[in-house]
Amino acid sequence: METWDLAEVGRFVDDEVAPHANEFDRAERMPEDVLGRVAELGLWAPFLPAESGGWGMDMVTLGRVHEEIGRGCSSLRSLLTVHTMVSASVHRWGSDGQRERWLRPLAEGKALGAFCLTEPDHSGSDSTAEGTKAVPDGDGWILDGRKKWITGGQLADLFMVFAGTGGGMSAFLVEADQPGVDVTPLRHVMGTPASMLATVEFTGVRLEASALLGPRGWAAGTVMTSALDLGRYSVACGSVGIIRAALDACAAYTSARTAGGAALRDLPQVRAMVSNMVTARDAAQLLCQRAGALKDAGDPATIMATWVAKYFASTAAVRAANDAVQIHGANGFSADYPVARLYRDSKVTEVIEGSTQIQELTIAAEAYREVAR
Repeated sequence: METWDLAEVGRFVDDEVAPHANEFDRAERMPEDVLGRVAELGLWAPFLPAESGGWGMDMVTLGRVHEEIGRGCSSLRSLLTVHTMVSASVHRWGSDGQRERWLRPLAEGKALGAFCLTEPDHSGSDSTAEGTKAVPDGDGWILDGRKKWITGGQLADLFMVFAGTGGGMSAFLVEADQPGVDVTPLRHVMGTPASMLATVEFTGVRLEASALLGPRGWAAGTVMTSALDLGRYSVACGSVGIIRAALDACAAYTSARTAGGAALRDLPQVRAMVSNMVTARDAAQLLCQRAGALKDAGDPATIMATWVAKYFASTAAVRAANDAVQIHGANGFSADYPVARLYRDSKVTEVIEGSTQIQELTIAAEAYREVAR
């Protein structure tokens, strides 16, 4: 696109993503031509400044983009999510050399990023686990360890890897083709299988000093925290897309089907479920917009607003997808309709970037802090 147009993203989703999302799901891959179209539309990292190849897009609009993509295919939205986390981290925490080397390729989709945090031998929710280690070696580092559930790991050119460095966690930029990096695809996952998940193993990977991203030993409170906040925001917005897709599917299906001589759309139970989807869509969208507006304003309140938006939107997406399957009956279990995929993908949103239960603890803790003031 020569100028920014959100409607063009909607047309891309309607014409090239949503009609084929079930095919992507079955193949467990995102086609190269779709990834190329994302690059043509400038969607990989549009929030980056123009001098780095982006559009300088505000966070509210970025959320709408991820909502639109999520409406079509959560696997593609997941790829955008992790790429956003890596690109934003390089922009915020990278050295001049790292920015010069990576930002434009990341913005143009010539280099795709993946976020490597989860340890296979620890709870995925334990972001402080340090199974992966980086030890000093001359003027560089030696990296050893294994990361699992890495979205986009099969196609990434750049891994942002979190590793213990003695006394704290640090982040490193690791190129996928470096010696000692081994990628194993994860197959047959329940949700977002086309996001090309992988286990990534690092065995004696020699890193230059310039691979360190941000401050040594402080990545948990800097690089990781800011990246996860953006990831949480993307997932929240993508969850709104799932609700919209479920609503659209149900409105079309019940308008064309009958039961006992009556149109499905006229049954009170159906109307109640559709009404809940409409309400959830609007409420979740407003919560996401608030979180995005606070990010644009540089207001630290965006952190909690994003937790709330993600909590509400993800749980609402699960309810909407569940009702969508119920409305479709036996057809809801069929690959001929999108709702089975929406059901599986929606559940992913309740687990990644902070599980529902962790969100409940975090949001409640903030409420008690406010009362104690």
